[in-house]
Amino acid sequence: MAGYGPVMEKTGMDREDQTTHFGFRDVPLGDKQTLVNDVFHSVARRYDLMNDLMSGGLHRVWKDAMITTLNPPRNDAPFSLLDVAGGTGDIAFRAAKAAGSGFQATVCDINPDMLAVGRERATKQHRDHQVSFVEGNAETLAFADRGFDAYTIAFGIRNVPRIDAALREAFRVLRPGGRFLCLEFSTVDVPGLDKIYDLFSFKMIPPLGRAVTGDADSYRYLVESIRKFPKPNAFAEMIRDAGFARVSWQALSGGIVALHSGWRL
Repeated sequence: MAGYGPVMEKTGMDREDQTTHFGFRDVPLGDKQTLVNDVFHSVARRYDLMNDLMSGGLHRVWKDAMITTLNPPRNDAPFSLLDVAGGTGDIAFRAAKAAGSGFQATVCDINPDMLAVGRERATKQHRDHQVSFVEGNAETLAFADRGFDAYTIAFGIRNVPRIDAALREAFRVLRPGGRFLCLEFSTVDVPGLDKIYDLFSFKMIPPLGRAVTGDADSYRYLVESIRKFPKPNAFAEMIRDAGFARVSWQALSGGIVALHSGWRL
């Protein structure tokens, strides 16, 4: 997976002097990617199981909603998807299942451990011909301009050190008429649910992570990173600033997550 609050920048400062959030800690901008990589190296093999346990299976509903919104063609029309920070292939496989024979997906993730899990799943699901896996950085994608019909990123953009750079890259690699979709944890907007959600997040998820993966700290970071991510309206404005038009977002499950959309027109 491959950011949340804005980078603290001052005129004339070098990248190593800039800071960003890693959970509730401020860290040098240049250190964040290594710290995030360590998190996902630790949890890669149990990542999908933990998603089920943490969300009570709801992550499947949220991802299905993303694919319904993506609406890939169900015929043999060519359609090229770039799924960023999607190492285990969850979004790409769902899209391939919903699409026709003209569908191709490229999964790009900075973490080789997550990609290894995705490749294994592709083989088991006989999706090797439709879904390929590439190691890469969301901030500096190694793909040509205007090469994809859609760009998806699910629960990954908050881990990117420079979200604005990732959004500009998303715009660059999309063809005119291409769609950007981002599924990300958001701000609970139901009175009472917010307190229950916080209690579960901070008191239950780290111990659950320790029991299932042997790593509580990584899941403590993931919980904290959700709280540091921009509010939906602020993130929508960042998407607009990257060049996207018709930007919108939809709250799901009382605001636990939000599905953001934008178009390159």
